[in-house]
Amino acid sequence: MPEFTRRRLLTLGAATAGLAVLPAAPALADTGTSASAPARRLPSDLFRLGVASGDPLPDSVVLWTRLAPRPTDGGGMPDRHVPVRWEIAEDESFRRPLRRGEELARPELGHSVHVDLRGLRPGADYFYRFRAGDEISPVGRTRTAPARGAHPQRLRFAFASCQNYQDGYYVAHRDLAEQDVDFVAFLGDYIYESKPDAKKVRVHEGTDEPYSLTDYRNRYAQYRTDSDLQAAHQAFPWIITIDDHEIDNDWAGLVPQDPDKQTPEAFLARRVAAFQAWYEHMPVRRTQFPHGPDMRIFRRFEFGDLARVHVLDSRQYRSDQPATPADADDPSRTMLGAEQEKWLVNGMTTGSQQWNLLANNVPMAQTDQQAGPGQTLWTDPWDGYRVQRRRLFDVMGSDRVRNPVVCTGDRHFTMACDLRTDFDDPDSTTVAAEITGTSVTSGGDGDQNAWHQQWDQIIAESPHWKYGDGRRGYVLCDVDRERLLARLRVAPVVTDRDGAVTEAARFVVEAGRRGVQVD
Repeated sequence: MPEFTRRRLLTLGAATAGLAVLPAAPALADTGTSASAPARRLPSDLFRLGVASGDPLPDSVVLWTRLAPRPTDGGGMPDRHVPVRWEIAEDESFRRPLRRGEELARPELGHSVHVDLRGLRPGADYFYRFRAGDEISPVGRTRTAPARGAHPQRLRFAFASCQNYQDGYYVAHRDLAEQDVDFVAFLGDYIYESKPDAKKVRVHEGTDEPYSLTDYRNRYAQYRTDSDLQAAHQAFPWIITIDDHEIDNDWAGLVPQDPDKQTPEAFLARRVAAFQAWYEHMPVRRTQFPHGPDMRIFRRFEFGDLARVHVLDSRQYRSDQPATPADADDPSRTMLGAEQEKWLVNGMTTGSQQWNLLANNVPMAQTDQQAGPGQTLWTDPWDGYRVQRRRLFDVMGSDRVRNPVVCTGDRHFTMACDLRTDFDDPDSTTVAAEITGTSVTSGGDGDQNAWHQQWDQIIAESPHWKYGDGRRGYVLCDVDRERLLARLRVAPVVTDRDGAVTEAARFVVEAGRRGVQVD
C-alpha cells in the first residue's frame, strides 16, 4: 500500500471515525439454528438487492447478499446483528443440499453478508440461497475455477463497464444473463457519483453527489435494485475492479477531480466511505476489505494452465494527471505504482498459462482525439503515463509473456487495437492486443452518425486502431488453445427498457501472433 503522508496520518482518524472495523469471521455450522440472537420480527422484502457470487477459485467462491428492505433509505434494517442462513447445492431445487451455515448481517457493514465458501469441487456449478427470518432469497448460480494444474481446453467470459443508471436501462445485462460464461469481469464505474438529473431516463436517488457512507450505500443500493443487473449477478460469478466514478470523476491517488472544492481531508473521508460501500455491495473476499482509505483491489485468478487473469487498479496508486505533454513523459509518473507494476510483471512472466488476460480499467492504446495534423491526447488513460506504459510494453513484447490480451473499460465506445512499442511509428513492434469494450449505458443512445463523423478519420489515421463503434453493450469472449474470439454485443437503444442486443463485430487474437484481427 502507498506510504502515508504526514497530512494523511493527521486526517485519517477523522476520516475513519465511526466506520466499520472488519469483525472476525463467525464460525459456520453445517446444521442447526442460530442462538446468536433472540427471534425478533424483521422488516419484509429483505432481499431486494438480490444475490451474487464472485472471485472464483478452484475450491472457493464468495457468496453475497445484503439485507435492505428500504434500499435508498439507508437500508431500513434494525440496528442489530441479524443471523442469515446460507445453503449451497448442486441442483437448483436444493433436493441435494451440500452444505449449510450462518453468517451475521452486521449494521456496521450495512447488513451485508460475505460467505467465503471453501472446500468446493473445481470446475463445478453450484446453486445457493440465503434465509433471514421467514424470507428466502432468490437462487443464484455460481461456478468454481478449474483445478490448479488442470489443462482446460476452453474458457468463456464476458467483460463490461460503465453503467450510469441515469443514462439508460441495463438491456446489456439482460442479454448477458442469458449467456453461459465462466465469469464476468466488470472493469469499473459500477456506479456514478453524479447528481440527480430529472431530464435523464432514470434519476439518481438523493439530492447531490454522494459523500458519506450512507450516501454511497444508497447509491449502490439503487443500482442493485435493477432486475437485469440482479439477473446477471445471479447467473455467474463476477470479478470486479474499480475506476473513477465509484468515488469521484477522474480522481487520482489522493487528488480529487476538483481540489479547489474538496480539501484533502474531505476527499480522504469520501474515499474511506466510498471504499467501504463498494466492499459492502460486491462479492469479494475479506482480503479486499478497506483499511481506512486503502483497499487491495489488484489480484489474480487462474483458470488451469489456459489463462491467468490479472485484475488491475489504475486509481489508488497513480500520479495526478499530467498538465502538459512533457509531463506525460516524466519517468516518475505512475499509473499503477511500483508495487503493482512489479506484481503484474511477475505474474505475466511466470507460470505456464497459455493466455495472459489483463482486466484493465482505462485504455492502454494511444488515442488521438484530433483528426488531421497534430495530436490531442486524453491524459487520464495510459496516454498520460507513457514511461510506465513503455516499460510494460517491453515486458509484454518479450518471449517471457505468452499471448497478452488487454480487456479494457471506461471509454464508452469500442476500440480494437494493436498495442505497439511506438504508436507514432507504423513499423514499430506489436506487443499485445487490446479490446476496449463500450459502456453498458453511459452516454445513452448517442448520435451514431455524429460519432462516426468525429472518429472515422482518426481511426483511419491510426494504424494500430482496427475497429471502432459508438454503441452501448459488452464483450463476450471464447478462449481456447489456439485463439481468443471476442464478440461485441451492442444495444443501439438503451433508453427503451425492451431494447434489443445484437452481435456487431468479432475480433480474433491468435495464439503466438501478437495483435488483434477483425473477423
